[in-house]
Amino acid sequence: MESTVAQKLEAIYTLQLTDSRLDAIVKVRGALPEEVQDLEDEIAGYETRLSKFSREIEGFEEDIKKFKDGIKESEKLGKKYQEQQMNVRNNREYDAITKELELQDLEIQVSKKKIIETGLRIEGKKTELEELSNLMKDRQKDLDLKKEELSTIISESEAEETKLQAERDKASKKVEERLIKSYTKIRANAKNGLAVVMVKRGACGGCFNTVPPQRQADIREKKKLIVCEHCGRILAGVEDEVEAEDTKAKRRTAKA
Repeated sequence: MESTVAQKLEAIYTLQLTDSRLDAIVKVRGALPEEVQDLEDEIAGYETRLSKFSREIEGFEEDIKKFKDGIKESEKLGKKYQEQQMNVRNNREYDAITKELELQDLEIQVSKKKIIETGLRIEGKKTELEELSNLMKDRQKDLDLKKEELSTIISESEAEETKLQAERDKASKKVEERLIKSYTKIRANAKNGLAVVMVKRGACGGCFNTVPPQRQADIREKKKLIVCEHCGRILAGVEDEVEAEDTKAKRRTAKA
């Protein structure tokens, strides 16, 4: 059996009330979830940079090893050329070997200079790594505190939130899919999360623009879904009328 417009409005308004209560719970958490996420992203960035620094240091240390190996090779060749120099047969051979010795000595000096320069680069990277590591530790402490604070807030409202979520699921099943999609879209575009509102004191309960009397009469009849012509929110009913009926009921009860 298809629901009447009045039943649809009641179902979607019940869903709105439940979502508003859930929104209130989330609002208590404030910016904490975003702050936690930002800190986690920041720390992940630091970890990436620390890993990069470590790889760079390893690369520099490998370069130093190569330079030292080069020095050993040049020293080995130098000894070989010195022995050959002792057995030269003419000046031309002597000069050629002397040039080789000078070349190897130059290679040794260049390698030693590069070792010193690379060592300084390593020290610089280690300093950066230590500073970044300390900064990351401080930010991790901030993250731990934020997480603990958020966890406390969540745990305090966990039972109520679970209950409301169950109520929301129940209410959602009573609303047709097409209407749910419209409701979700309106809620996403509304700053206060209100997609379904009542007409209060002659105005839309969402944007507070005046709703003409004739339109209010149509809303009271609940024969069709009516949206606010200014903000597009679904108008579920006229609250003034509800209040008047409640007042009358109370009077009748008092007289009885």
